Amino acid sequence: MTNIPPVVIDFASLNFPTIIPMLVAIVGALVIICIDLVNKKLDKSLYIMLSVLFLIVDLGTLIGYSGNVRGFFDLMLIDGISTLSQAIIVIGSILFIITAMSKLRFQEYRYPEYFAMYLFMVAGFQFMVSSDSLILIFVGLETASMALYTLIAMHNRINALEAAIKYFTMGAVATGFFAFGSMIFYALTGSVELGLISEALVTNNFANYPVVLIGVVFILGALAFKLSLVPFHTWVADVYEGSTASLAGFMSVVPKMAGFVVAIRFFEIFLASGDLYVEIILYVIVVLTMTVPNIIALLQTDLKRMLAYSSISNAGFAMAAVLIGTTQATSSLFLYWALFLITNLGGFTMIWMNRNKDYDSFDTDHNLEKYSGLIKTSPWTATMMGLFLLSLAGIPPFALFWGKMYLIGSAVNAGYLILALIMALNSVIAAYYYLKPIVYMFLKEPLENQNIQYMANATTTVKSLVGLCAIATIFSIFIINPLLEVISYYVQISGF
Repeated sequence: MTNIPPVVIDFASLNFPTIIPMLVAIVGALVIICIDLVNKKLDKSLYIMLSVLFLIVDLGTLIGYSGNVRGFFDLMLIDGISTLSQAIIVIGSILFIITAMSKLRFQEYRYPEYFAMYLFMVAGFQFMVSSDSLILIFVGLETASMALYTLIAMHNRINALEAAIKYFTMGAVATGFFAFGSMIFYALTGSVELGLISEALVTNNFANYPVVLIGVVFILGALAFKLSLVPFHTWVADVYEGSTASLAGFMSVVPKMAGFVVAIRFFEIFLASGDLYVEIILYVIVVLTMTVPNIIALLQTDLKRMLAYSSISNAGFAMAAVLIGTTQATSSLFLYWALFLITNLGGFTMIWMNRNKDYDSFDTDHNLEKYSGLIKTSPWTATMMGLFLLSLAGIPPFALFWGKMYLIGSAVNAGYLILALIMALNSVIAAYYYLKPIVYMFLKEPLENQNIQYMANATTTVKSLVGLCAIATIFSIFIINPLLEVISYYVQISGF
């Protein structure tokens, strides 16, 4: 019997620092659970501050990293794209968890497990964007998704449980799509690393192309669910409506950032080689995702559902950058999503602050009629909500206007003139339904015999967060160039 010598792994070769940011979030979650085991009577604010603290440390280790891009048996990939996307994910997670410092004590915030699951979810998203291995992307996707399903269900209301079940069911289908697509590419190339898959496909001149195309469709289906692209968007409005406004805002920004990065890495294989069929499929999906939700949003009378369809259209807008595939487009995507984070955080936080604990409240009914004459009954609320809606509409000089302008510019420069025209037309359509709530708030009279409590859930901390978003939205023109320089630097060192 031959003795097989043990495999000796050099610890230094693992490049352990590549995994430290995710470990910080995971350790933070475990610390919160352990503290709860020792003392179950601590106030929720402690867990909020612990979550923020660990996420700040997570961000610090991420920004401070300067080692090799590869680590852990080449599974980890910490390039410029990974660093940028992780920064947006972590910063967005910090800002949205601060909204839990609200006045009213709700069901989910009574449990430290909520904050632990939140940190596990962030770690999952970080793993997704920090690898080009389909296996590790899958593990990160499932870790984040399982935690997110639980966070929605912990709201403990009928529509919240319904939302969690719908999200879980659709997510299970998307998981199957991703696994099956990965299996196809492994069978064709003998690898699950996107770089090696690309080499094998190009070397073999895309042999068995129909099978390759089937694999693309399955992976696209999985990513389209996470990014809420048409026709995989049907879950969005119901899930957002069943979630708290704070969590709905989080879902509209952070998970999609992870999905965009995976899409950039995956579709680069086909777009760089000039694959016409994949380009046509993406083109159709991008156009439909920008247009269909916009048309549906025109018919909405509920503000929260309107913002849900708005987020779908914005995802289609950003997905256009993946289709275009140039360095400018990729930089524009990150700029657009950073500005979208600021604007959506402000908008959803305003809805969150207007929430009551009663069932017949802003929590369950966001009908536009309730906002009639808001400028007279609550001027500050009307002004802030109007500001964020104008930014979402792309009205200059507010934040999202610059993001839309750079994205449309990247389409024009890459020769996608028709796509640029469609993007501009959809921006015009979106402006109509964003201005509709403003008409109710500023031009209509308040409802008679309506005892509506505005800002019932507001605290100084959450108001300060909204104020910060408002300042960034108004004076965004002063941060665009520095922000774009940083983004362009990281995108270029990644080779995109």
